[in-house]
Amino acid sequence: MADPFQIAGFEVVATLGQGARSTIYQVCDRDGGQFALKRVVRSGPNDQRYLDQAIGEHRVASQFDHPSLRKSLRLIKQRDFIRTSEVLVLMELVLGKTLEQEQPGTMLGMCRLIRDVALGLATMHELKFVHADIKPNNIMTTADGRIKIIDFGQSCPVGTVKPRIQGTPDYIAPEQVRRGPITPQTDIFNLGATMYWLLTNRFVPTLIPKKPTTITFRTENGFPAPAEVNEQVPPALSRLVMECVQSNPPERPRTMNAVIDRLNLAIAQLERQTRSNGDSQEAAPTREAI
Repeated sequence: MADPFQIAGFEVVATLGQGARSTIYQVCDRDGGQFALKRVVRSGPNDQRYLDQAIGEHRVASQFDHPSLRKSLRLIKQRDFIRTSEVLVLMELVLGKTLEQEQPGTMLGMCRLIRDVALGLATMHELKFVHADIKPNNIMTTADGRIKIIDFGQSCPVGTVKPRIQGTPDYIAPEQVRRGPITPQTDIFNLGATMYWLLTNRFVPTLIPKKPTTITFRTENGFPAPAEVNEQVPPALSRLVMECVQSNPPERPRTMNAVIDRLNLAIAQLERQTRSNGDSQEAAPTREAI
């Protein structure tokens, strides 16, 4: 860019992160408004898919108006003489830490946070979209305890069959690897795999695992439920997680709203336990070190 401190009229405040062919900046406009700006630049003949992904991300995220979903505000295309040379996506600014960086300090806090994630995903599903890449690194918590689901680059309409495998290996659903239809049950698997990691510090065995040092290896009877790895996990919550990560999509909870109902039951149980113990300190979701 000609001026290293401005992009498309926005003043660059800080660099927030980088990805494939993309950089996300914290920027402000002339009125002092603060935003995130994702910049994707074509650097070679094979980079069109990265521009298309950013355009698709805006197309999906611009339709949301939910506190748990990061909203996309504006799409800007920069052209050279022949074609689009870069794509800019102006987004809601979210400052905080991902769940990969920092986990909730209590079991009750974890359940409440995951319920907020599920509520956001349920809204996506009502609009006939699937996130398709839920994982701890795509869930952010802000300083005041709110959560935001980010990165809609792999999001797609319900029923989409993708031409290539897309997803994060340690959280990917079997149908994503087999290039089957992407449905709300895909998000349910991804969320279940996320919960499993939060509760146990281990990964659900997937068809293409990436981090074998912390995988929960399959046995003749499957693999251990969260309550078998971490005794502080309530049995009902442990059963929910295991149902979410069933290999066959129809064997998972039917809808995200069904997951929310089960989480509400777990939250109510944990709240009752906290009151009955007469202790203001909630049980911490201690995870076994691998």
